[in-house]
Amino acid sequence: MANNKSAKKRIQIAQRNRLINKSYKSTVRTLIKKTLENCEKYKKDPNEDNKNLVTSSLNRAYSLIDKAVKKNVLHKNNGANRKSKINNFVKTTLTAK
Repeated sequence: MANNKSAKKRIQIAQRNRLINKSYKSTVRTLIKKTLENCEKYKKDPNEDNKNLVTSSLNRAYSLIDKAVKKNVLHKNNGANRKSKINNFVKTTLTAK
């Protein structure tokens, strides 16, 4: 247990930051899953509405990954790998006939 005031404060700050980072990571995972689900929905029923749904969910996922990288929640290479992975999946889904 911390004995002085500054050490106690650092523990509180670390806990707060851990919760914020956990929230970012969880939301990134959720948006990636939603994008992949929308791709599956587009594969079953390829129409313009589903295509717009895929592109909008991809944009939201990209945006949040970029924000997480900017705030040092994710490493920049980790963010780039995640974006590349979902982009490849979306690209193959939209170009397949």
